[in-house]
Amino acid sequence: MSKPTPAAPRRGLVLGAGGVLGAAWMIGALSALADAYDWDPRDAEVIIGTSAGSVVGAMLACGLGVETLVNHQRGIVAPGDPQIGFDPDTASGGSLPPMPRLRIGSAALLRNSVLHPRRVPVLATLAGLAPRGRGTLRAVGELVDEVNTDGGWPAKPDAWMIAMDYATGKRVAFGQSDAPHARLSEAVMASCSIPGWFAPVEINGRRYVDGGTLSPTSIDLLADRGLDEVFVLTPMASFDYDEPTSVVGRMERRFRRAMTKRVLHEAGKVRRRGTPVTVLGPGREDLEAIGVNLMDHRRRGAVLDISLRTSAAALADAAATPLSEAG
Repeated sequence: MSKPTPAAPRRGLVLGAGGVLGAAWMIGALSALADAYDWDPRDAEVIIGTSAGSVVGAMLACGLGVETLVNHQRGIVAPGDPQIGFDPDTASGGSLPPMPRLRIGSAALLRNSVLHPRRVPVLATLAGLAPRGRGTLRAVGELVDEVNTDGGWPAKPDAWMIAMDYATGKRVAFGQSDAPHARLSEAVMASCSIPGWFAPVEINGRRYVDGGTLSPTSIDLLADRGLDEVFVLTPMASFDYDEPTSVVGRMERRFRRAMTKRVLHEAGKVRRRGTPVTVLGPGREDLEAIGVNLMDHRRRGAVLDISLRTSAAALADAAATPLSEAG
């Protein structure tokens, strides 16, 4: 009698915030992850996407494979690849934001921050203080509509796109059963709407902005999912740093260290429920390629190529040691 085939592991995939360069880094890391585990990320039980991660996550959830994503980053259309009318170098409007409107982004959020200071993180409060952005994410929404041939939310995997309600400061995981109704493209645009850079996205009369204002990953949403394993790709967290000489560079790395602590704190909540979590972030060589501006599309090709190599090496090192963080 033949032995029954063991069930495939129930895995979660978390794709974090990180702008144009973060998306390129994540796609390289996804390719390395797929090779290291002989696993197709489209087979994840649930995908959580925040900001740039919501774009990559939506494409995976809509059926695009990792090889297709790598080809698209390189401007290649291989046999069998769909035509994607989205230019990652220009679709977000450039490396710097347009001049914002000279008005506070969300007076309601600032009021809520004063009334309930413990409920609204500092970064979210600053998001309310930011001026109103003029940038548009229309091209991102069109990309999602283009690859989302069924028009609705993917049936499998579960896809949760993280945004922040711009009045209350509350996290919203679009795609969850209790979340406000939204089209997938609307949810992705909301998740990507950097305060002060892009205009907030209005859905059913409420305004939403980038979910990264609350957390770079929102891993903790998987604490009660009972998964066998969770993979986290987070461009905003690192475990090995370069040494930039500029003031801006040193400030960015200090902010990155704070984000890394946040990611590890959230990952700990999942681990304490018995689910192993592997966190992968850019290392020293990646950071040197990324620089300080995650929207600088001129560096995108180099970031992708380096991530393909460094992410594979980091995953190999993690597999050879008891470490669960890699960079």
